[in-house]
Amino acid sequence: MNSINRRSVLLAGLGVAGAGALAACSSGSTSTPALISPSGSAVAATEKKRKGTGRTQKVTLTAAPAILDLGGRIMAKSWAFSGQAPGKEIRLSAGDTLAAELSNQLPNKTTTSIHWHGLAMRNDMDGVPPVTQQAVRAGANFTYRFIADAPGTYFFHPHVGVQLDRGLYAPLIVEDPKEPLSYDDEWVVVLDDWVDGVTGTPDEVLAELRQGMGGMDMGGMDMGGDSGSGGMEGHDMHGKGSMDMGEDPASPSASPGSGGKSMKFMLMGAESELLGGDAGDVKYPYHLVNGRVPADPDVYQGKPGKRVRLRIINAGGDTAYRVALGGHKLTITHTDGFPVEHQRVDALLIGMGERYDVLVTVGDGVFPLVALAEGKNATGMALVRTGSGSTPKATVRPKELNGRILTASQLRAADDVRLPSKKVDREHRVELTGGMDKYNWAINGKAFDMDDPAAHPLTIEEGQRVRLDFVNTTEMWHPMHLHGHTYQLGNTGPRKDTAIVLPKKKLSVVFDADNPGQWMLHCHNAYHGEAGMMALVAYQA
Repeated sequence: MNSINRRSVLLAGLGVAGAGALAACSSGSTSTPALISPSGSAVAATEKKRKGTGRTQKVTLTAAPAILDLGGRIMAKSWAFSGQAPGKEIRLSAGDTLAAELSNQLPNKTTTSIHWHGLAMRNDMDGVPPVTQQAVRAGANFTYRFIADAPGTYFFHPHVGVQLDRGLYAPLIVEDPKEPLSYDDEWVVVLDDWVDGVTGTPDEVLAELRQGMGGMDMGGMDMGGDSGSGGMEGHDMHGKGSMDMGEDPASPSASPGSGGKSMKFMLMGAESELLGGDAGDVKYPYHLVNGRVPADPDVYQGKPGKRVRLRIINAGGDTAYRVALGGHKLTITHTDGFPVEHQRVDALLIGMGERYDVLVTVGDGVFPLVALAEGKNATGMALVRTGSGSTPKATVRPKELNGRILTASQLRAADDVRLPSKKVDREHRVELTGGMDKYNWAINGKAFDMDDPAAHPLTIEEGQRVRLDFVNTTEMWHPMHLHGHTYQLGNTGPRKDTAIVLPKKKLSVVFDADNPGQWMLHCHNAYHGEAGMMALVAYQA
């Protein structure tokens, strides 16, 4: 039984007590401490302290099958909110309450949910079955209601199976009523790697990846690796980056020498120095900017000399993007919603789940905004049009892509959001384990168990300063996302909720335990997370 069906069966069997209570007390181990319930009094008390405006914005989000026009006569049969992907942007002012009614009209009794990515909000509205709620059954509705008190660039997506890699996502912008930045216009840019309804579905991708690569002959190349090494040495195939086996939508369904195993979706030879080696697992036929392919791009129309704020969101499943605007420098102002000391760059690297805000003064003409699929030899593109000029080729690679590139670790938090220096009360070693060989991605060697989500919690207590030491023992990079909190990279680094942990490297982050409940910590590669690279960060009662 695949994970989505197994999870649906599990959730259908939950009683009226709700999934949060199940997560709090379901552990088979008697030594697990009592955990704060996602709908408990501590969660309600924290929500009462949030500064609200008293305004409520109501929206309805209908998750349903849709035929999506990706441009260039490419139609994709997928699922989307209200028939479009990205879905319609939600925009609030900090302190407003969002009341979002999810109507699940998905086929085949498919359950779903909505996770509000990056927002520190009340735990029982976080949208994570079976931890914070029961999954929303097909034909049913569920209303998410919470105060969005932190301004910034966010987005929302499901948290069931690999639904993230379909069309069910949209931007969520929380505006700052005291906005310190000065600019003339704004453009929200959503990046995505696309497979659904073109070469297959995300569930088919996961099924193939789960076979692992152990013992695959791959036409004479030993791809077995040492399964005990925690990685798959052969997968990144150092020095073979030019071997693009990646971006042909009509790729064959099996590879000679693969031992009869399907190789329709698995990407070989994706390599990036910026990502420390292996860049990704999945062969995507298209890379989209605002839902469009490069041959028929989304266009921002503006006036030369104007200062534009770009809010860039990576909603992809398996791809980091290197982003540049031809002929322009970018000034990074925020990452994951929080301000940083401004830095001028030619390009930036953005992993799945990350967001960056940049300012750019646009020139006169037509300029390509290019999202290079890092290590995958493919691009997404949109256009900035402020005057006359011919449209660049869909394959254009502006020189800025190879200019000054900053990664998050080189940024510093702005003074007003930097965490005060404080003694750490609780430390957790978060070892990232597994590899392509057996596709056994996990945290601390234990795959997350949806049937027993509170089996191995990383426990914390309200009021503590917590340090997480991400130790990546694998051959691959992982964008690690913590729900309900924003952590700081090191002592002075940026405040983020999603950060890239490079292979064989350690990244230490700190945060204050000020939002009680049970929160997911996971790799935002949709396939790594679903394979088991998730853990529960839970407040003790």
